[in-house]
Amino acid sequence: MAITEKARRLTLAQRPIIGLSQGEPDFDTPEHICAAAIEAMKEGKTRYTTVDGISELKEAICAKFESENNVRYQPNQISVATGGKQILYNALMATVNEGDEVIISAPYWVSYPDIVLLCGGVPVFVTCGQEQSFKLTAAGLAGAITPRTQWVILNSPSNPSGAAYTEKEIRQLAEVLNENPHVLVMADDIYEHLVYDDFRFFTPAQIGGDLAERVLTCNGMSKAYCMTGWRMGFAGGPEWLIKAMAKLQSQSTSNPTSISQYAAVAGLNGPKDFLAENLAMFQQRRDLVVNLLNQVPGLDCPTPNGAFYVYPSCAGVIDRMTPSGQRIESDNDFVEYLLDEAEIAAVPGDAFGLSPHFRVSYATSTELLEEACERIHRAVNKLD
Repeated sequence: MAITEKARRLTLAQRPIIGLSQGEPDFDTPEHICAAAIEAMKEGKTRYTTVDGISELKEAICAKFESENNVRYQPNQISVATGGKQILYNALMATVNEGDEVIISAPYWVSYPDIVLLCGGVPVFVTCGQEQSFKLTAAGLAGAITPRTQWVILNSPSNPSGAAYTEKEIRQLAEVLNENPHVLVMADDIYEHLVYDDFRFFTPAQIGGDLAERVLTCNGMSKAYCMTGWRMGFAGGPEWLIKAMAKLQSQSTSNPTSISQYAAVAGLNGPKDFLAENLAMFQQRRDLVVNLLNQVPGLDCPTPNGAFYVYPSCAGVIDRMTPSGQRIESDNDFVEYLLDEAEIAAVPGDAFGLSPHFRVSYATSTELLEEACERIHRAVNKLD
């Protein structure tokens, strides 16, 4: 967001900035979802609702989990909040005490460690580099667990890397977790529908048994349903945790926007043809960006399994000199150089806990992506 704000200021100053920093689809919210919101307003559904979601939406979420993930929840095991971030915040705030540890694999979404710190907890980072496809291994997880471990957070597909865990990899992690029954599992599945190349999505609660009873399966409408501004997040989990999250939400924001909830019902229950159409477009863009960035000397861009980000290494440009005589000493320096020289807004890997990398969002038009990659190529060629 900081990079986006700086890019916005430069745009206002008539600089032709191409923004590749925001994590939001460039597609409009589907018409039937918008129509449902309008109808809800016309019908006067504009009052307070149940704190953690209307019954119609909870039923739709239960149906979604069963049909798409083969996981069965009851409405009293469902939480609805103002965006996926509030779901994560409520769960951690309701369970993490001073000194409790939360395992987070790096690279990570920037909000995970800060929410843990706000709770008085301790983020425990496990570095998962490009050589291990940016994914937490069973050995890495086992080595990070202590008696103070309260949660492990799994984000698949991942922001920022786009890495996704296979069923086999999740089952290997589950073997470690079965030996540590005190550890809760937060599965952040917000990019569930954005997976490519016949990758089969799998979420930890699908394993069932005792493990499923300590998994919070987090999701929302923002990414796949192009509803970022509607602020609709939801989760399924053990009833005791859902009740605690509702108690916290009742004393903070209270219910999510009523109109957005009725729109979400239409999204989950209505036609989903747009999901495949959008996915096909995202995959074309992914392939384009990976191909073009791998042609840039000094950059190494792996092909992600999902989401709409690439996370290239820029190790090959570190210690090179800009035309103005400044040395590129970090991914922060490189991203600043791209913004100033190429008028490209990306995000440095330092923000996600793993350097030297940078994140590029390809949730924008093909034409802009082609132009952006060409600008990056020209800018890197100017480095001495």
